[in-house]
Amino acid sequence: MPDKSSVLFVCVHNAGRSQMAAGWLSHLAGDRIEVRSAGSEPAGQVNPVAVEAMAEVGIDITAARPKVLTVEAVRTSTMVITMGCGDVCPIFPGKRYEDWPVEDPAAQDLQVVRRIRDELRDRILKLIADLG
Repeated sequence: MPDKSSVLFVCVHNAGRSQMAAGWLSHLAGDRIEVRSAGSEPAGQVNPVAVEAMAEVGIDITAARPKVLTVEAVRTSTMVITMGCGDVCPIFPGKRYEDWPVEDPAAQDLQVVRRIRDELRDRILKLIADLG
């Protein structure tokens, strides 16, 4: 069993929702929780509008890079949170899974991405309280 919880955020392109969620969790939980993100079909870069929206609240995700989802990443995570990847996420017995129905920020303007960002913040705050 790991010394601390690890959370894996998964979405299709690992360019928007999962990157913003990972940014929020890293920012709000510090080093108390290991944070990972991946995608079933990773994009070439993180959504620039997501980067801009996160920068507005003081969270820098410019160094983040979309990564491919691996079985190992799921196996070594305490919790897996999916956001629109459907059945492509590997399932391991005994893992905690949640699916967050969060709108995809791809091709959205900054106003919409801000709303998604704020929804993710609220979900992350509840997650941190739940993980203790």
